Amino acid sequence: MTLVYQAIGEMRLAPPLVKTAPGPGQIGLVNMPVWLWVTKTENTWGPIVRSANVPGLAVTVTAQVKAINWSMGDGKTVRCEGPGTPYDKSMGVKGSPTCGHRYVKTSRKLPNCKYPVTAVAQWDITWQSTLGDSGQISMTQQAATQLRIGEAVPVLVDPGGGQATVADSGC
Repeated sequence: MTLVYQAIGEMRLAPPLVKTAPGPGQIGLVNMPVWLWVTKTENTWGPIVRSANVPGLAVTVTAQVKAINWSMGDGKTVRCEGPGTPYDKSMGVKGSPTCGHRYVKTSRKLPNCKYPVTAVAQWDITWQSTLGDSGQISMTQQAATQLRIGEAVPVLVDPGGGQATVADSGC
């Protein structure tokens, strides 16, 4: 097993590279789609293969992310079997075809006025030795972000040409 963990160590498995739409610094809206995805690299998604050996024994280890569990900060968890679909402006206000969420409340009453979002990547790691032994190990890596969710607020316009007013969201 020492060789297996040596090979896993050489993989340098990393936390998922989290992406969202709306992104950092943007404000999403209640009941509007939030897109979730991760950028795939060898170290953050796989597949990645490494070997380790000593005289008379070699071990080959393969790691691949099986799924991402997104804890959305509102009590809901979204499980995405793949990396998700990157958002593009041409997609408008459609929901993600592969990995998304809709908030039903604003984040106004939360610390920093943002939902804490955590993405946990589930790695499936398989190994095989030249002696015919094999096995499977599960590991996780996680990353976090925050999403600010507001609500569409009507703008009140003075028909007499005076100052427009906007309701204060509290954030």
